[in-house]
Amino acid sequence: MTSAVSIIVTLSIIIFISPYISRLLKIPTTPVEILLGTLMGYFHFLGENYLFELIAEVGFYYLMFLAGTEVNVRELFKMDRQLKVRGLLYLALLYLFSYISVRSVGFDAIFTLFLPLISIGLVVTLYKEYGKDTKWLNLSMQIGVLGELVSIIALTVTGAILEHGYGIKLYETLGLLAIFLLVLVVTFKLFQVLFWWYPELKTYLIPVDWDKDEKDIRLSMALFFLMIAIMLVLDLEVAFGAFIAGVFIATFFEHHRQLPHKLSTFGFGFLVPIFFVYTGSTLKLSALGEDGLVAFALMITFSMIIIRLLSSVAFYKILTRTEAILFALSHSMPLTLLVAIATLGYHSHKINQFEYYAFILASLFEVIIVMVSIKVIAIYEKKFRKT
Repeated sequence: MTSAVSIIVTLSIIIFISPYISRLLKIPTTPVEILLGTLMGYFHFLGENYLFELIAEVGFYYLMFLAGTEVNVRELFKMDRQLKVRGLLYLALLYLFSYISVRSVGFDAIFTLFLPLISIGLVVTLYKEYGKDTKWLNLSMQIGVLGELVSIIALTVTGAILEHGYGIKLYETLGLLAIFLLVLVVTFKLFQVLFWWYPELKTYLIPVDWDKDEKDIRLSMALFFLMIAIMLVLDLEVAFGAFIAGVFIATFFEHHRQLPHKLSTFGFGFLVPIFFVYTGSTLKLSALGEDGLVAFALMITFSMIIIRLLSSVAFYKILTRTEAILFALSHSMPLTLLVAIATLGYHSHKINQFEYYAFILASLFEVIIVMVSIKVIAIYEKKFRKT
């Protein structure tokens, strides 16, 4: 077991230097944190430690909470009906092509839920380079929000299957989940009515102006931990509860536009990096020499990209061919959720260590391949327009 002092010092260094290495390599910070975690794990600066694992787990739940803050339910309902239908068709095609590809190579059907995952965390970073007036990117964000909501539900269902198998306990858990979702819808409606009648209650709970007591952060953290407690009592996927807490913040307290930024500043500056560093430390560098591991990881990577390219046909006549390719690529790096679902699968012994390593590697390959591909295609398209 690695000493606590070694882990604390190593984490401090990695959290500090990761953004600088990220800027130097021109890739997102998250893959850098995973890679540094792997490297430090190889040299035994990081290793098994109860507190390290516990804080990493909290970091994962906080990551799911931040994912929820990107989903405003009311904005989803306001989405153009035709666009919503096409978005649902796109997601349906993703799962269909995923099932076909998984069964064609003889894998367990549970893998069908792995490949179509969508996370908009890295999609947001593309705005910095391509701007908010980019058609394919705006559509990617809109459909990505819907896709992430479906992915989180898929993650919850997958967690139930991995924990309980396909027996009666699974159906009891899914029934409980359905009841919970129904109660959740009713609760959201009640709060919608409450805040419609008493709009001043929003600013009372979360003031927009400077507040020395930081009521906005306190309420957010209270909701975060409350939902975790409810999930533990109901024996449902805790990550789903954390996500719902974030959705509640995004939906009902949109008047405080800086709140998601404040929450993510804390998360991505402290808790979330610990989760990614821990994930990296579980990937043994020596495993890269295992026969077929890199090839398997690349197969997962390209399978995820191809099914998105095929599914983008749902936006025929809305996007040009090039825009459809860029749209599909932007959804092909669900790093956070892929790492999460691979971790769930490994801990429940549904996937073996070899497959776990392959999915972690695939999550890294996706980011690098997709980021480079989008940049090359965008440059090519810009030159083509000029000519």
